Amino acid sequence: MRYREFKLERYFARYEFSVRHLLSPSDCESLSMQELLELADAECLELWHNLKLGYTESPGHPLLRQEAARFYEKLSAGDILVTNPEEGIFMAMQSLLQEGDEVIVLEPAYQSLQEIPRALGCRVVGWPLTVRQGSWELDLNFLVEALTPRTRMVIVNFPHNPTGYLPDQETFRKLLALVEERNIYLFSDEIYRLLEHDPERRLPAAADCYDRAISLGGLSKSFGLPGLRIGWLATRDKEALGKFAVMKDYTSICSSAPSEILAIIALRNKEKISRAKLALVLENLRLARDFFSSRPRLFQWLEPRAGSTAFPRLVTDQPVDQFCRELVEQKNVMLLPGDVFDFPGNHFRVGLGRKNFSEGLALLEQFIGG
Repeated sequence: MRYREFKLERYFARYEFSVRHLLSPSDCESLSMQELLELADAECLELWHNLKLGYTESPGHPLLRQEAARFYEKLSAGDILVTNPEEGIFMAMQSLLQEGDEVIVLEPAYQSLQEIPRALGCRVVGWPLTVRQGSWELDLNFLVEALTPRTRMVIVNFPHNPTGYLPDQETFRKLLALVEERNIYLFSDEIYRLLEHDPERRLPAAADCYDRAISLGGLSKSFGLPGLRIGWLATRDKEALGKFAVMKDYTSICSSAPSEILAIIALRNKEKISRAKLALVLENLRLARDFFSSRPRLFQWLEPRAGSTAFPRLVTDQPVDQFCRELVEQKNVMLLPGDVFDFPGNHFRVGLGRKNFSEGLALLEQFIGG
């Protein structure tokens, strides 16, 4: 297998740790070690202080799997495999797909959701989100027409990165019905769950709704803990879960012992942590909305419904990659051009989860001339 360059990750590798301001990260403001440990209960503190840095259980610490299972209504710890989130995508695709399969992927997409099936020799069909009346929408009729007897998996991401799209309950139910009646795997990237701008619109986890659905969860985005590198795959499909476990023996084998205990602390405080992250996202969303929508000659603001990102459009003739490059060079501020998603339309990603968002926005204002 040959993998093409991961455009988004290479772009961040170039700028993330060298520029002064990031206006495009998808994760929320990170917690410090001290902040997280201050949330620990007595059991977790004992685990932390007596922790030995040996190998851990390959499926994940039993308490960690129990806490992750609380994200779901119908799943237990036995339905959870702890993994690095990116590793989880890799293991699921490697385990369930083979050359000649057909895979339908929502787009724009985090590249590994498309690239791993392509590298495996699958026929990858993009299912594009479209703009209607100033917001992102999903065309279910496209999916109906795209499904064939060869379709092995449908891949979605709700809340969606980078657009912030979130379907309503009816649309989600229809999507589930389409895959279930054909017995197709549904891989559901739910890494931005808990960041719905209106919590009443939160969707049920796909793994709760369909026995061949695989939900990807983790702590990188809504918990502000990407440095832990902790996530999980959740499914009621025991055969698929067994395949993932076999594949993990060829990747990480097991998770970091300190990360697992810190992840248990975070999950036991998920409401407190996620509420604080959502509040920051909503405040930055207000600033972004005011900034971009007040400059219609330069930008088309496309309102996100969930998550920590938005995907507005540069409406001038200037290519968006050039606009972003000049912004870095002149103001030391990074925006992510939509080209890294191989998505047309001169879009760029805005990250809404960081505390210094307003400072970067002020520099962007200077760059465009007020």
